[in-house]
Amino acid sequence: MIGLLCFVLAVLASPFKSRLRLEAEHAALRHQLVVLRRKLHGRVRLTNHDRWFFIQLYRWFPSILSVLTIIQPETLIRWHRSGFRCYWRWKSRSLGGRPQIDTELRVLIRRISIENPLWGAPRIHGELLKLGFEVAQSSVAKYVVKRRKPPSRGWWTFLHNHAPEIAAMDFFVVPTIGFDLLYAFVIVRIDRRELVWINVTKNPTAEWVARQITEAFPWDEAPGYMIRDRDRIYGSVVTRRLRVMGIRDRPTAPASPWQNGFAERLIGSIRRECVDHVIVSGEAHLRRILRFYARYYNEVRTHRSLDKDAPVSRAVQRTGSIKSSPILGGLHHRYARV
Repeated sequence: MIGLLCFVLAVLASPFKSRLRLEAEHAALRHQLVVLRRKLHGRVRLTNHDRWFFIQLYRWFPSILSVLTIIQPETLIRWHRSGFRCYWRWKSRSLGGRPQIDTELRVLIRRISIENPLWGAPRIHGELLKLGFEVAQSSVAKYVVKRRKPPSRGWWTFLHNHAPEIAAMDFFVVPTIGFDLLYAFVIVRIDRRELVWINVTKNPTAEWVARQITEAFPWDEAPGYMIRDRDRIYGSVVTRRLRVMGIRDRPTAPASPWQNGFAERLIGSIRRECVDHVIVSGEAHLRRILRFYARYYNEVRTHRSLDKDAPVSRAVQRTGSIKSSPILGGLHHRYARV
């Protein structure tokens, strides 16, 4: 009786169904008959072709769920979801390209980046090269915490040809905890970016500057040219000392600090990486800090312009466990294999 009632209701509702929907339900019924005729004994065995047929039909006409009898509607929906996952897994498959970085190396990049917030991807890449890792800088940039834009360069052609014979010097001011002003004097060799001299004084004079130049260079290792600005402290005593040592004085044009770009760049690095993070108590304190930084700058810190090497060249280490040593109280770290 209930079956007859369902048949009558289906006949009454059939005029309101679309022709395509009826054809889909008829196709589902016919295919179920084909599957049942193929059955020998035991449970119904469905092939992948059968599953694909029902899934595609369900995708176009979800109403066929009402006429399925040999499988449960939940089974059909599960097949559809499994096919969806397989399809997108196939769409998302690897098509080759650059191999993935090992988890250990990614963790190390992030560790170095966290321990050294002042370092960018180029500096970290230089450290990794010295630790024996063959990795591209672009890959390192994906995993660092912060990024920094590479600085601009100037005087490239001239300095490329004359860098071994050029040095530059300049002053910068550092306030103390008591609001006194200390004057730090630096001399840098252009070819290897080596910080050859750094010292501090409260009262800079021309005689003091001349003495620093003498102490910075042995008489047989003096550069051919010295770049400086037009500060009045470089008086006749300084120019005469340069001439006696065989160094040709090259003052910059007025109001043109970019012409002494290497010294300015060095001072900027000292500020960003050292004195901006330290409260100076006095002259001796600042001198000690700057000498620690000068040792780190020359022997540890990697430079883009030196192919990620230090001014005093560091050997590449490929074996051993990696250990870090804090520098300047943990402001920077040195990484080496032991």
